[in-house]
Amino acid sequence: MLHFNRIILFWGLMAALGSMVYGQAERASTFTIVNLEKGEKLVKCAADVLKEEIEKRSEIKITTVNKLPKSLENSIILCLENNLEHFSSPYREAITSMEKIGKEGYKLFKLDSKGAILVVGCDARGVLYGVGKLLRMMEIRKEGIIIPETMKIASTPKSEVRGHQLGYRPKTNAYDAWTVEQMDAYIRDLVVFGANAIEIMPPNTDDDPTSPVMKLSLLDMAMEQSKICDAYGLDVWMWYPNMGKDYTGDEAIQAELEERREVFRKIPRIDAVFVPGGDPGELEPDILFSFLNKMAAVLKEYHPNATIWVSPQVFRPTRAWLDRFYYHVNRKYPWFGGIVFGPWVKDSPQAMRSQVDAAIPIRHYPDITHSIACQYPVPYWDPAFIRTLSRECINPRPLDQKAIHNCMAPYCIGSISYSEGINDDVNKMIWSDQDWDSATPVIHTLRDYARFFISPDYTEEIAQGILALEQNFKGALITNTNVTRTYLQWKALEEKLTEKEARNYRFQLGLIRACYDEYIYRRLIRENAMESRALEVLSNAKTSGAMTALSVAKQMLTERPASDYLNMLRGKCFDLADSLFVNIGAQLTVEKHFAEEGRGNFMDYIDVPLNNSPWLLEQIDRIAALDNEQERLSRIEDVINRTNPGPGGFYDNFGSIKAKSRLVNKIFWEDDPGFLQSPVSDVGILHNNIEWVHVITAMGFDNQVCPSEWMTQFATFYENPLEVQYEGLDVQSAYKIRVSYTGRYRSNMRLFANGHLVHDYIHAGEQPTYEYTIPPQALTDGRGTIVLRWETVEGERGSQVAEVWIILSNKNY
Repeated sequence: MLHFNRIILFWGLMAALGSMVYGQAERASTFTIVNLEKGEKLVKCAADVLKEEIEKRSEIKITTVNKLPKSLENSIILCLENNLEHFSSPYREAITSMEKIGKEGYKLFKLDSKGAILVVGCDARGVLYGVGKLLRMMEIRKEGIIIPETMKIASTPKSEVRGHQLGYRPKTNAYDAWTVEQMDAYIRDLVVFGANAIEIMPPNTDDDPTSPVMKLSLLDMAMEQSKICDAYGLDVWMWYPNMGKDYTGDEAIQAELEERREVFRKIPRIDAVFVPGGDPGELEPDILFSFLNKMAAVLKEYHPNATIWVSPQVFRPTRAWLDRFYYHVNRKYPWFGGIVFGPWVKDSPQAMRSQVDAAIPIRHYPDITHSIACQYPVPYWDPAFIRTLSRECINPRPLDQKAIHNCMAPYCIGSISYSEGINDDVNKMIWSDQDWDSATPVIHTLRDYARFFISPDYTEEIAQGILALEQNFKGALITNTNVTRTYLQWKALEEKLTEKEARNYRFQLGLIRACYDEYIYRRLIRENAMESRALEVLSNAKTSGAMTALSVAKQMLTERPASDYLNMLRGKCFDLADSLFVNIGAQLTVEKHFAEEGRGNFMDYIDVPLNNSPWLLEQIDRIAALDNEQERLSRIEDVINRTNPGPGGFYDNFGSIKAKSRLVNKIFWEDDPGFLQSPVSDVGILHNNIEWVHVITAMGFDNQVCPSEWMTQFATFYENPLEVQYEGLDVQSAYKIRVSYTGRYRSNMRLFANGHLVHDYIHAGEQPTYEYTIPPQALTDGRGTIVLRWETVEGERGSQVAEVWIILSNKNY
């Protein structure tokens, strides 16, 4: 590890801050970048990046020259490894004695406190990434720069592909609001953290053709993105789904090819095209590869060296579909680049590797944007966050992202992430660093992120604050006291930072999450208590009278007691949302910031109920409309006892974190972060403006408000069985099982108890709750343990189960 014996390159007004001062303490002092590769466009780009990034953070004035000055003091020298003859022996020998570097690798070297800094690249890209690493190591302030006293680093990326998808389309939560200059700045930031590829999109995708915040057309921005990438020497990938209705008729195929011709002709640089097998554009493999063969001919007209990559990304794949897909992959078409592992790919990268020729590369397409109902969901996320932060929030998950990366990395040549905007900004930098070297500790990346992007004065505080935001997602929210500590840390940081630093959008992304989490945490405590008091009132209805109990309970469930603290937190969140919209076009609400529903607009959900009040209030109104007091009292009892399995019974809401202990699961999350072989918490929800609405029609049932327990489920993907275990049953007794099948898959499922059929295949979604007798022979083993196992047929998306009651029906002795 480098020891920062702080030596200050000083070109400002302040006196010396370290053990050595470079130059004089006056504005006229200069700093020299020496570019010894004046014929290399990309090395010149690296010199420009270094100069511009230092100058915009400081008052240092920098000169760029192409020859070594007489004195190397105050110099940063950029060159290729095969061009060291200009240097005296101490430098030349030191560089050549360092560890060898490979493609895109670099060496950073500083002989002593007065010596020059050398950025030596194996190739021109290596120089650029060396400059990026140097910028991340520097503490750049208005008055000067702090760097290590000595430096000796040799580094080569471990992954061939290191990139991110920046799709300019309305579905993203920020990109569509950006100017060309903002897009350039963000791509540069990704380069600083080691990215070598950007994936763009054509105009015709599963999206609207424009949005109220767009400055350019979809195609015009794609053209600009390609130019920007080319200037930084980055590979340009294009995600191109098959959106046509027909890929078999000659006329329809020709129309599709002409559309692509127009795009390929106008985009100045394309190195690879990624065509998803589905989601959207699902085609049978024979049809898919036949069309790609034709598309390749058009692509080669304008980009002769470009390749085409494809994924088996389909919602309901069968083994026959996959076998045919791999058949075509292994034919090694001349235009074929490789396959992509991404969301809704049934086979793991390990399984894909076993199916294809060893020479065929696999590229990872990790979803780093979404937090639930996605490729890599937050493991067993608290329902309060599911309801509010929802699927696409600001989601720094550095430790999780490293674990996901390292699980899949041995089978892939690298990754280009699936991103829907700026909310996953931290995750992008983590993936780039891990693709460069998966041994990199997460905290190192976070310190670089804090130092370079926000403030060198509070590097550790910001880095630890980001880690704390991830910890807010762990475990049951109502007992997670880390949430308040995290908020207080970010609040203290805001008070310490300069006004400019506090307005930095990357700081604001962390601060709004800290405020939001604290607001939800405090509301959850309050609303749980509110619901408990209302249920207590209803339980006394026989004494108070049904109508009185209903009226008081309704008042309790609808009251919003004043709280200066909660109002302050809520107001702060909305102020930050407005600032982020002005700052970078972040779209955190639909109405005010032009977000698409469900695409990053978590501010719209900040006030959704966190208890079961929508269902309870509807039940109260229905019961109050009854004429008969005894019927009212009976219905109140039904409401109070909805989840009560009765004496000797068991009940579980499979959306609750504590129900996880029921799962029969022998696979650790670190070995299966995409839950391809293990159960996952899933969700079937409908948001409507700022109200949390449980609507059964969202799951195919009658139009009525449903209990919150139906909105989350345990799920498995594809044919993987879902198994839960109950212990302590009386083997001499008979039991019934009641089960709620809700969720978005609506699969055909059957249920076994200890291997004995409870019910055969039924199509989930036709009604929410079913009740069956548990076969007596299921308990004849004498242990009183029962394993419930749900199975689906091949081609289904998976099993989903929301609730289970095990009800003691009678004793047999």
